Amino acid sequence: MGIDCQDSLVGRIIGQVAALPLLGSPPMGQLGVALTVAMVATGLFTPRAIAQSSPAACPPPVLSRLTRHRVAAGETLATIGQRYGLIPATIMGFNAATQGGTVSPGQELLIPPYNGLRVSVAPGQTWQQVAETYNSRADVLFEVNGCVTAVPTSVFVPGVNWFPGVRTTATATPTTPASPLQGYPLPQRSQIVVNYGWQPDPAQGKLIFNTGVALASSPGTSVLAVGAGTVAFAGSDGVYGNLVVVNHAQGLQTRYANLDTLAVRAGQTVRQGDRLGPVAAAADDDDDDDDSFVFFEVRLNSPMGWVAQDPQDFVPAMVLR
Repeated sequence: MGIDCQDSLVGRIIGQVAALPLLGSPPMGQLGVALTVAMVATGLFTPRAIAQSSPAACPPPVLSRLTRHRVAAGETLATIGQRYGLIPATIMGFNAATQGGTVSPGQELLIPPYNGLRVSVAPGQTWQQVAETYNSRADVLFEVNGCVTAVPTSVFVPGVNWFPGVRTTATATPTTPASPLQGYPLPQRSQIVVNYGWQPDPAQGKLIFNTGVALASSPGTSVLAVGAGTVAFAGSDGVYGNLVVVNHAQGLQTRYANLDTLAVRAGQTVRQGDRLGPVAAAADDDDDDDDSFVFFEVRLNSPMGWVAQDPQDFVPAMVLR
């Protein structure tokens, strides 16, 4: 099965991920901040094209379209964000004085047109290197920054949100620290039917940011803990279905969604390879086992909550070979 957003499985997963709240109420207080962001792509950029036939085909760089907002009495980061369709983290990333979480009447703020982060780029970096640093796509960065071949010293990265300690300088590809997540969420390697990060959804004309990966697997297949830890949540969620959340060392958390039943409970200690539950059957009534999957996430604890990460950066067995 290929990654075709029109496919029933992929469409269903993308639809579920797109529905995750930006700042919703996490189950049992453990699920933190969801970083799911949708950005309209029609007329803005062509995700699969790194080159344009004419520079005029590109919109002006995002950083040339910043607007200014003067804070009025009674306004907060949340209300200002709602006015411009942004999350507060984006505004904080562009305005250092607001990074304590508050604004003052009369304060002037820079407002970008989309959620994202402004970052500095070291000399000699390519779009591909910047994309690898921020788990983005070179063609997306190329187009939202004006379709210039030479990477500017300051660029806009869509879908990356500010939080204390976030990387704001693109240098060489960072090394991945030793991770306690040395297992794999299934008994054997499986096809990734939806990947982490920005994915085009032609049906909606949007780019959808997926907070994890969907791994194809037959119904009833055991879902396994990828590392030792403590179960923080085990129960039903309106978006994830039956969900198990495990907290690990180094401030890491893994989530296993779309389970049929739960084999663990909150507070239980698990080891790498322990069974968390079986994969659920497809929701359709067509008895097509090819449509079943487990949705797997890795998140990192931060002052902004549990922030979604690329599983490949923390689970060696997830690295594409």
